[in-house]
Amino acid sequence: MDRRQLFSLAPLAGAVLAAAAVAPAQASGSSGGGKSAGGYIRFGTITSTIIRPDGRRGVLTVETGLDVPDPELNAQATLEGPRLRAAFNTVVQGFAAGLLPGAVPDVDRLHRALQVATFRTLRKRGAVLLLGTVMVA
Repeated sequence: MDRRQLFSLAPLAGAVLAAAAVAPAQASGSSGGGKSAGGYIRFGTITSTIIRPDGRRGVLTVETGLDVPDPELNAQATLEGPRLRAAFNTVVQGFAAGLLPGAVPDVDRLHRALQVATFRTLRKRGAVLLLGTVMVA
């Protein structure tokens, strides 16, 4: 089989996949306005500098999100997104500053600190902090 013929079909396959992905979203009636179904709010990646064992600088990367099933609290969390992100940045920077060179990050301690920052910022319980990847590079 000639590979050039296969590459000529790639745009067509991409269009079919895109149409298939849009159809369920339209059928469910989701508006696609930043929130996904179930009250999940993604805050993206938070980074902070650390000191590596060899003395050079490294990066601590943390992916965060919130699961907020209550519609009222979800709307409040969406509005207070910048304040939540600032609180998360402060927590991650403090955590990274206390991390010893070469030490493995204590993800449970980081999660607790971020969850407390979430409660303090929203002034209400009901939002559960979700951690994605916690990586030291």
